[in-house]
Amino acid sequence: MPERDQKTLRILDTGLRPAAENMAFNRALLECHQEGHSPHTLRFLQFEPCALVGFHQNVDQEIHADYCREQGIAIQRRITGGGAIYFDSTQLGWELYLDKQFLGTADMGRIAERICTAAAEGMQKLGVDARFRPRNDIEVDGRKISGTGGAFDGESILYQGTLLIEFDVEDMLRILRIPAEKLSDKAIESARDRVANMATLLGETPDLDYVKRTIAEAIAREFAVEAAPADLLAEEDAAFREALAEIDNDEWVYQRNRPATDAPLHEAVYRCDGGLMRVGAAVDPERSHLKQVWITGDVFVKPTRTIADLEASLKDTPVTEMEDRVRAFFAEREVEMLQLTPEDFIAALREALAQAETDEAAE
Repeated sequence: MPERDQKTLRILDTGLRPAAENMAFNRALLECHQEGHSPHTLRFLQFEPCALVGFHQNVDQEIHADYCREQGIAIQRRITGGGAIYFDSTQLGWELYLDKQFLGTADMGRIAERICTAAAEGMQKLGVDARFRPRNDIEVDGRKISGTGGAFDGESILYQGTLLIEFDVEDMLRILRIPAEKLSDKAIESARDRVANMATLLGETPDLDYVKRTIAEAIAREFAVEAAPADLLAEEDAAFREALAEIDNDEWVYQRNRPATDAPLHEAVYRCDGGLMRVGAAVDPERSHLKQVWITGDVFVKPTRTIADLEASLKDTPVTEMEDRVRAFFAEREVEMLQLTPEDFIAALREALAQAETDEAAE
């Protein structure tokens, strides 16, 4: 692998793009960074209106797909875990592609604090009192102005953030699957009170080039590196085109939607430090076997095929063997999980099985 310069940071601005192109850039830049082709990079990006689900999420559970289609809002799947979000051109995205040597740690909490504190200092130059809020937000006077998150893939990390420029939370609430009571006028005003955008705070829309410059300079100072604009490399462009061909289609977007089944489906929602999981279990009550399970949610797991492979390993499993099979599955492979453990999967599956017993007793 080529030796990477640890003292420079490339600034890459890919401008306003459709969601599929931005997701393809994510995969291409992360892969090329892992392979040593890409330098450490700070990318700025903007989205045409879109709803994005996390890699492990079911589109129909997380967003109003019909509404998105009616309104011309693209639907896409991220290459990373996490929850569903709405993007449009009123938000500025920023992403870092770094490695563990550059960061000096693999502790996600320390990484989030360091990067968010630096980004907040850049935002302060714009005239707002931006501060890091654990675990991974940036706020102004208690109101969220930037959400962030990161995930390791091997030695490389993709750390992403957004800055609200003129964002209106009502758009997001109507696109994501939010309980109806949260769409009342009072609830919308309450949601607006919890977030802030730069245009409102400053009384005018800031110049985007200046915003990007202040953030880039603050991150460069924090890591004591030279930051300078540079173009996409030939290897990255080729990887981008290959990724786009795989991502810009319904098979990629809807891959976690459940296929039809003739068996009753018993569902449960499980929350833990690692996020939220939704589990669906089709059970054969006569044989006391799990016929099939589906696990989706707001979680971070690498390799990305891990959850699909776990589902396959549990197909037609005796209920009494489920826990041992889950533990054996994770013991046999290397899996990176952010604040998630094998016991969380077991607990989530237990809740779905308990629901199955409740549903059967009610029949």
